[in-house]
Amino acid sequence: MHRYASAATGVAEAEELPHQARASAEILRTQALRKVFRSGGQEIAPVDGIDFSVREGEMISIVGPSGAGKSTFLHLLAALDTPTSGEVYFAGDSLGALREAELADYRNHSVGFVWQRHHLLPDFTAAENVAMPLLVRGKALGDALKTAKDWLDEVGLASRAEQPAGQLSGGEQQRVAIARSLVNDPTLLLADEPTGDLDERNAESVFELMQRLHQSHHLTSIIATHNLNLARRTDRVFQLEHGKLTVRNEVLAETAAEAEQIAGAGAKTPGERVTRV
Repeated sequence: MHRYASAATGVAEAEELPHQARASAEILRTQALRKVFRSGGQEIAPVDGIDFSVREGEMISIVGPSGAGKSTFLHLLAALDTPTSGEVYFAGDSLGALREAELADYRNHSVGFVWQRHHLLPDFTAAENVAMPLLVRGKALGDALKTAKDWLDEVGLASRAEQPAGQLSGGEQQRVAIARSLVNDPTLLLADEPTGDLDERNAESVFELMQRLHQSHHLTSIIATHNLNLARRTDRVFQLEHGKLTVRNEVLAETAAEAEQIAGAGAKTPGERVTRV
């Protein structure tokens, strides 16, 4: 059973965190994080003052309707975009205080990012696509391709390494994209609707792969998804809507009775807004 922050303080207590998180340190944190877009004289804030904390080894899901700001939030965490105000901290260091070269190092070494659409180069082989981040780092082509093939083996595509990416199935292409995101051995895996373009069978297969890699490579994973059946299998579930994060305990409850048991045990009630998570 999963429990969360005290309703009185909003601060997660150690005994309420998943077992894996209890034994680990905070790895990622946001403080009053806000992103504002201006259009036609109006301000839109899909991320509006979010305080958020993740511990090493957690797998967290973020659900919410299309356009709610899930992608924007992940882009801020990955330093692919800059906040209007507030801070993102990684391992205690503020990303806002880093020089551009240091931010590039963070994006390339510490973060693996998976998009809904794989963004593979269709005329390049699966191995060449996976090797791209290594080549950006200056690794020799032969070494990069060897490492890429090892990763393709790990995601079940060793036999497809020399196949052009454009000739792979949708599920295979997303597996290649996952291998590419992890080829630099990042600490964080951020995934933006990684199963959104897949049918149910392939979505299940890809999510199971991500769970296995999360465990075997000691990752900290944050996954944005519409799929509540997948979200409920993560350590914690949040909803992002109107710029705010909301704890979604009821997604984790397998039955209505369990949901009532969670509420009766003193956890936050489903849908209650959190200011610090």
